[in-house]
Amino acid sequence: GSNALVLAEAPRSLHDALCVVRSLVKKRFLIAGGGAPEIEVSQGLQKWSKTLEGTAGYCAKAYAQALEIIPYTLAENAGMHPIAIVTELRKQHAEGHRTHGINVKRGVISDMLEEDVVQPLLVSLSALSLATETVNMILKIDDLVAVR
Repeated sequence: GSNALVLAEAPRSLHDALCVVRSLVKKRFLIAGGGAPEIEVSQGLQKWSKTLEGTAGYCAKAYAQALEIIPYTLAENAGMHPIAIVTELRKQHAEGHRTHGINVKRGVISDMLEEDVVQPLLVSLSALSLATETVNMILKIDDLVAVR
């Protein structure tokens, strides 16, 4: 039978599952999981930040670097060597493998769509939007950067 820990986690797991369904109903798009979208966006922002000057370039580069924390944490939580995994993930994306991500079951980088590892687009969009708004508020409060 189930132990107390599994029973205690059941309501949270059910809530998480319902949130995923809700996300899919609101925006019917799935994207590759395993840190693939975060690395892809990070690399695009890194490239774009080089075209900017001053504070804007610095902020874009810092945002791109911050996105890499997501696959790093995924690898770390899976008991993998996060630096090596994220470095390999960056390399795969630089070579054009846009849907490659961290396969935590096998401990390698693989195509997340072929592995059927997907996530709702709305979840990623919401996370990026909330993170951006939070950083904007902090920077505005501290008068570090003029926020538009």
